Amino acid sequence: MKTQYYTATSLDGFIATEDDSLDWLFSLSDLNNSSYPEFISHVGALVMGSATYEWIVRNSEMVAAETGSHWPYTQPAWIFSSRKLPVIEGGDIRFVNGDVCQILNDLREAAGGKNIWIVGGGDLAGQFYDAGLLDELIIQVGSVTLGKGKPLFPRRILSPVLRLISVHQMGAGMVELRYEVCKDGSIK
Repeated sequence: MKTQYYTATSLDGFIATEDDSLDWLFSLSDLNNSSYPEFISHVGALVMGSATYEWIVRNSEMVAAETGSHWPYTQPAWIFSSRKLPVIEGGDIRFVNGDVCQILNDLREAAGGKNIWIVGGGDLAGQFYDAGLLDELIIQVGSVTLGKGKPLFPRRILSPVLRLISVHQMGAGMVELRYEVCKDGSIK
């Protein structure tokens, strides 16, 4: 069981524009021709921040057209938010607030031995990292720059070191980088 941050970023390190748009991403890659189908088959529970969840709410018709459902996940999901948010029908969604450590046991139990996916955003993934709970980063880098926006991972990581596991080109516009978080601080 791993806790993984699987996401896409622009070449200059932003996962969304300042107004949470992902339009830059859709022309670069097709999910079905990426590692996503294999990745999601090993996920047992999801965690996401409120901005990511609100993007799904705002774009639910597009999500439904793409996936067949307004909520595209079958796994239970924990949404971190300090605000009351609308519930998307058809999903196993739990709203939480506070320290990421408080839900770890529930996540692991719900995942049933499968992986935990930190869907977004970057700060939430950073909170898991800060708590020593992040095992892997799977970052798909698109051939665009945004200039500013929502950062990929708003943390300075000098140690423990991120160990590059693999690099995979996905067409002419994307590359996937996989990093292991070496918690002992060394690259093996």
